[in-house]
Amino acid sequence: MTLYTSTVRTAPARPSIWGGLSRSVGFAIGLPIVLLVIWGIWGTVSPAKFFPGPLTILDAFIQTWIGPAFLTDVIPSLARLSLAIVLAVAIGVAAGTVIGLTRWLRELLEPLLEFFRAIPPPVLIPVFVALLGVTDNMKIVVIVFGSLWPVLLNTVEGVRGTDAVMTETARSFALTRSQRLFGLVLPAASPRIMAGVRQTLSVALIMMVISEMFYSSSGLGFRIAYFQRNYLIAEMWSGIVLLGLVGILLAVIFTLVERRVLRWYHGIKEVERA
Repeated sequence: MTLYTSTVRTAPARPSIWGGLSRSVGFAIGLPIVLLVIWGIWGTVSPAKFFPGPLTILDAFIQTWIGPAFLTDVIPSLARLSLAIVLAVAIGVAAGTVIGLTRWLRELLEPLLEFFRAIPPPVLIPVFVALLGVTDNMKIVVIVFGSLWPVLLNTVEGVRGTDAVMTETARSFALTRSQRLFGLVLPAASPRIMAGVRQTLSVALIMMVISEMFYSSSGLGFRIAYFQRNYLIAEMWSGIVLLGLVGILLAVIFTLVERRVLRWYHGIKEVERA
C-alpha cells in the first residue's frame, strides 16, 4: 500500500492597490506626525522663545505666506529656481557628454573642472554682482554655477564608463554617431546622470536661498533673513518649513521623472533581485 501525500501551495495573497498605497502613506507621514505631537507637548510644557510650538508656526505660516507674500516672494523664487535647474541640467548633460566622449578634451579640462568645483559658490556672489549687478540674472547665474557640477561630473563619468564591448558592437553594425549617442551612450550613462541631477536639486535650493539673503529685496531667502533680523521667530520658522516643503516637492517631481527615464534600469534591478 502506498500512501501519497502532497502539499498544496497557494500563492500568497497580493496586497490590494489601496492597501499598498495606505501602507506607503502611513510610513511616509507616520513618523512626522509622531514628532509633531512630541514637539507640541514639549512646546506646551516648556515654551521657548526661539523654538515656538508647531501650532504657533502653523498660524505664522498661514498669516505670512498665504497672501500677497506668495506672489511677491514665493513665486519669483520658485521661477528663478526652476529656470536655473533647467539650465544647469541642460548645460551639465550637454557639456558632460562632449567632454566624456572626447578623451583629449577630458584630460585637458579635468584639472580645471576640479578647481572650479572646489570653489565654494557663495564666495563668487560678489564677483557675479560686480559683473551682472543686483538682478534676477545674477541670482540665476549664481544658482546655475553652484548646482552645475554634480550633473556635469556625473555625466562625464557616466559617458566615459560606457561598456567598450557594446561600443565596438555598435560600430561593427555601422550605427551612425547620433544613433550611438542616443541609443547607447546616453541610456548607459543615464543612471549616473540622474544621480547627479538629484544632487543638483539640493544644491540649487541652497544657492537660491543664499543668493537672496545677501543681494535681494524679495524672495524666500530675503524674507527669512528679514524675519531673523527683526526677531520674528515664528515667521522665520514658517519660512524654513516652506523651504522644506519646496524640497519635498522637488523630490517628488524628481522621483516621477526618474522612474520614467530609468524604467529599464529599475526593471533590470528587480530581475536581479528576484
